[in-house]
Amino acid sequence: MKTAEWAENAANPEARGAESAELLAALAGKRAARDCAVAQTTRRVVRTSLGVMQDQEAGRKRSRALALAALVLILLALGPFVWRVTDDLIGGEHLSDLATQTSLWICLLCPAVLAAVIVAGWARRRT
Repeated sequence: MKTAEWAENAANPEARGAESAELLAALAGKRAARDCAVAQTTRRVVRTSLGVMQDQEAGRKRSRALALAALVLILLALGPFVWRVTDDLIGGEHLSDLATQTSLWICLLCPAVLAAVIVAGWARRRT
């Protein structure tokens, strides 16, 4: 408190009594039970929020891992087709050969279907 406030409180005993009653209640611990309950409630809320945040992070990590695993599996499945198309085209084969056309269509359509599935999943998640 400032000196002016002390002088005003000394002149006004009613205001001094209210402040000293609050000060005595705080020092005596009469409001300690209420403060303790508030602190416990706050701790519970923070602990619950932390648990929710950890669950969300675990879900994001799981989603990333599944997406990476799916991408690796798709690349492994398409690898032989890409190899065949590349080998046929480098070896002088024509694009009109049935085996080359089939492999080429598989190499083009599988990633397109995968991209469509990913976009549909993201669109569904946003709405």
